Amino acid sequence: MSGEAVGDESQRLAMMCHHCGLASCLDTKGFTYIGALILVVVTGIAITAASTYWSTTVRREKEAELLFRGDQIRKAIGSYYERAPSGRAKSYPSRLDDLLRDPRYMKVVRHLRRLYRDPMTDDGQWGLVLDGKGHIKGVFSKSKEKPIK
Repeated sequence: MSGEAVGDESQRLAMMCHHCGLASCLDTKGFTYIGALILVVVTGIAITAASTYWSTTVRREKEAELLFRGDQIRKAIGSYYERAPSGRAKSYPSRLDDLLRDPRYMKVVRHLRRLYRDPMTDDGQWGLVLDGKGHIKGVFSKSKEKPIK
């Protein structure tokens, strides 16, 4: 063997895998790392997409609940206004609690079974729309979030 051939052979042996003895094995070691890295990136993207979808779904449900609750309160205020005792002028309630038990009657008259909380705010308090006398003629959400609908 010539000196050049011995040098090539020693380089080839140095390039062989310590585990399996194949030179081709060395070519795949970097692919495992790249494959794992791609898997981590794809998993991160999937988790981000799922969390965005989930938060949008939760927000849509809250908005649907807001519309339902607001409509129930609107109907109760309308009932309170229209069902004034005979001989008394129609008026709006002074407090939202008046919808649960109408203070204008001796017997229990309910316009609303329970006082709904605002689902869009942390404290659950509604903003109040007042008439000229300070009575409640409507409610609105105090949420600063822009609605999806």
